[in-house]
Amino acid sequence: MNFLMKIFGTGQDIAPIGAPDSEEVKKQFNSIRWKVFASITIGYAFYYIIRQGYSVIKKPMLNSGVVTPEQIGIIGTIFFITYGVGKFTNSFLSDRMNNKRFFAFGLFISSVTMTCMGLVNSFVPLAVLWGINGWFQSYGAGPSIVSLNQWFSKKEFATLYGVWFTSHNLGSAFAYFVIAWVVTTWSWSMGFVAAGVTSLVGTVFIYLGMSDRPETRGLPNGAVYYGEKTQEEVDALKAQPVGSMQWNEVVKNPAVWILGLASLCVYIARYAVESWGPTYLSTVKGYDIMGAAGVMAYMQVAGIFGAMMCGWISDRFFDSRRNIPALIYGILYTASIAGFVWAPQDFYTDLVCMTFYGFTMGALVCYMGGLMAVDIVPKRVTGAAMGMIGALSYVGASTQEYVTGKLMTVTPVLDANGVQMLDQAGKKMMEYNFGAAPTFWVCAALGATLFPLLVWNAKAKNDE
Repeated sequence: MNFLMKIFGTGQDIAPIGAPDSEEVKKQFNSIRWKVFASITIGYAFYYIIRQGYSVIKKPMLNSGVVTPEQIGIIGTIFFITYGVGKFTNSFLSDRMNNKRFFAFGLFISSVTMTCMGLVNSFVPLAVLWGINGWFQSYGAGPSIVSLNQWFSKKEFATLYGVWFTSHNLGSAFAYFVIAWVVTTWSWSMGFVAAGVTSLVGTVFIYLGMSDRPETRGLPNGAVYYGEKTQEEVDALKAQPVGSMQWNEVVKNPAVWILGLASLCVYIARYAVESWGPTYLSTVKGYDIMGAAGVMAYMQVAGIFGAMMCGWISDRFFDSRRNIPALIYGILYTASIAGFVWAPQDFYTDLVCMTFYGFTMGALVCYMGGLMAVDIVPKRVTGAAMGMIGALSYVGASTQEYVTGKLMTVTPVLDANGVQMLDQAGKKMMEYNFGAAPTFWVCAALGATLFPLLVWNAKAKNDE
């Protein structure tokens, strides 16, 4: 732990360069905070190029015979377990870290392991590398939200949280278009390499744009700068042990656990659609890989608007309360997934369902995946709240991956003579049966709608 803190720990406060209201402080604070915001938003999009790139590559891997559906499910489960444990651990640590280094290092190792996955072609090394990738992918969300809290005011936080959350959709859209094109043009192996090499660029972008806490730059604490607290109040908070605050305000808070269960359900349905959606569209509904990727990409575009607007909508129309919009979004989320999996194949129907799904998913993952929990804990333990929610979220994601893999079956398509048939490209034809998996996805979405009702009156706490 001491070794880790020496490399990644937050720096020492340095002498102030001026009074909080001086022109020099205002100029530097404003300049640095927007560089930080650009870095966490664009940087986290690179994290998602890697994560969703794997979803695009799944079906070509299955068709190549390198892995079976059950092995794909196991690989996905390993990733979500390492990611979930890592998000819990590393988000707690991010309250203490120089997140410029922490954030950039996670993406660097994730990019390297993704590239290496394109150089292997068997189950065990793919599972090991994707599991390692999961751990370092967990360096993304906690540092992003802690940095956002350090550099921006409470009044700006919800709206900017929503804008930051669009990074998920930006990275996913890139994967659905560009990585799908690479896989179609060359091979699934090149898809891994392309995603890994592309994301290495993000490492440089993060390191050049990010910053440690304001105090390490000679600037005032964000709460002091925005007039939310006095310096004496901030000093008193700093005197309290971070670990004690994390335990009392986060781990022992029942509302955080309930929101975590809601997020668990959101993530089951979310990763079911995003992880298996391209395969479902191409096998059950008859789309080719680019057509399926196109429908999914429209969903990501809708998700950008859903995430970007959810904080503003709750602030503007619901007095910063998330409960009512969360219920509305939850109902539409459940209905859109049900339409996607059960409505007959029709391009416009699928497009409408995926558009509503994307918009509501962007909002719900933003609300349940952190914003509602961050609303009810002190600023200083933002990372811990994200870690708790993240851990439970990815219990849901890993459960989905394994359960879906078990519920579906894949069998070869045989001709009259019992010989496996080939498609026009000369690849072996397989028949996919999702069984009860779609019902599992819809029930999870319904759970995501109902759980938040249990914390309907949860109030934001002061940073005491």
